[in-house]
Amino acid sequence: MNRIPVLIVGAGPTGLVLALWLTKAGVSVRIIDKAAEPGTSSRALGVQARTLELYRQMGIADELLKESVNVAAGNFWVGGKHIARIGLADSGKELSPFAGFVIFPQDAHERMLIDQLQALGVAVERSTELVRFHDDGAIVHGTIRRPDGTEEECEAYFLAGCDGAHSAVRVGLRIGFPGGTYDELFYVADAEVTGPVANHEIHIDFSSADFLAVFPMRGERRVRLIGAVVVKTDAEQKRLTFADVSDQAIGDMKVEIRKVNWFSTYRVHHRVADSFRKGRAFILGDAAHVHSPVGAQGMNTGIGDAINLAWKLAAVIKGEATPRVLDSFQPERIRFARRLVSTTDRAFTFVSKRGPLASLVRRVLLPIVLPLIAGRARTRRLVFRTISQLAIEYRESPLSVGSAGDVHGGDRLPWVSAHDGEDNFTPLASMAWQVHIYGEPRVSAKATCAELQIPLHIFPWTAEAKRAGLLRSALYLVRPDGYVAFADSDGLATGLRSYLSRRGLTPSVAS
Repeated sequence: MNRIPVLIVGAGPTGLVLALWLTKAGVSVRIIDKAAEPGTSSRALGVQARTLELYRQMGIADELLKESVNVAAGNFWVGGKHIARIGLADSGKELSPFAGFVIFPQDAHERMLIDQLQALGVAVERSTELVRFHDDGAIVHGTIRRPDGTEEECEAYFLAGCDGAHSAVRVGLRIGFPGGTYDELFYVADAEVTGPVANHEIHIDFSSADFLAVFPMRGERRVRLIGAVVVKTDAEQKRLTFADVSDQAIGDMKVEIRKVNWFSTYRVHHRVADSFRKGRAFILGDAAHVHSPVGAQGMNTGIGDAINLAWKLAAVIKGEATPRVLDSFQPERIRFARRLVSTTDRAFTFVSKRGPLASLVRRVLLPIVLPLIAGRARTRRLVFRTISQLAIEYRESPLSVGSAGDVHGGDRLPWVSAHDGEDNFTPLASMAWQVHIYGEPRVSAKATCAELQIPLHIFPWTAEAKRAGLLRSALYLVRPDGYVAFADSDGLATGLRSYLSRRGLTPSVAS
């Protein structure tokens, strides 16, 4: 029987990124999906800065950016009037090498990831379904149904359920998925338009509870419309066509629809699984958490799940860490998922709430407040920080220890811009453990890193490093995913050896 290190169920962005990182790390995978082909339409559009940073480590950020749309600004409309414009280009300057906002729809995103995976010799097995499985403590035994209907027995050391909100893996693990579904019905349409919204910027209409957003797509006058629509019965929902909702776009934002390429409706859910792991099986992405599309967080969060798990699985499979390192996956990711669902729930409630008070806020207060704050650099920076996912931290993780300057164990490594063509994120392309020191390193730090075979990267002490919150000559042990694991303010590396040994990380982990 063919035994594989990792069986991945589901070939959306989460499963594909998990497969891609593991393959690049030298770990064999099998990835299956019950769908006959990749999706051809999608609601997920935004790719956040943190995702692009992780993609840069994997060497695929430039490929994505070639096909994406850089969004210059976000525009707000109320009562048929344009009331404010917030510039988004370079809003994250000094925070990330990817300082703006990028649109790249999920269907194109998946095709790019599939191409990257195929270039490494890994193909997605289509029309292939995991029908049952069990974990005996040492191996996951699964039964897979092939496209011709025959069944195959397989074995894997680990199982990853990336199979969406109706996850068969989550159901098979008997993990609860508490939460609910909002009453509002949403639609999404891919269209070609003319009018003021056809300017490659984002436009949002707050005129009523029938929320509408317009996102730019590649190509002349092509946009994605996402909006709320009022329906009274299930029968009305089934009969709904774009003609039933297009008047709002035409009336409020003066959009002229030239062509509709496709149209669909959906309901928004808010759920977080009770756990993200049982034994040798894990759930990630929409299988573990679903929430409002406000802020374009869902797809990016699933990708973050994938990379968080991927480097840990790779370390265990290659003998560079004990299985104990896998215990950190759930606490690191479930905490963020719960906070995200709560945050997007509040935002969703604001944009969709009905009633006199909600109408007053949208129609009267927003036209007064938004123009006052939209042009401020502080506002642009706040918007970037809020949705870029740079603020995700794992300070409460069992892998996070110490602090130096403003940087704690569990924080994303702050970005420091380059003076000589290479910034401090350049070494992260190794996708391996490493030590960073900004300023003059202590002799003992050099000796300890050499003894433990951990790559040491020394950067000049600059005003940018200080502004990023780093401490001169401190030692920062950086995880393969770019988060600080251990911060040593005196830079002597006296605690480095004990940090690794207590967490079951061997010196070869950084080789």
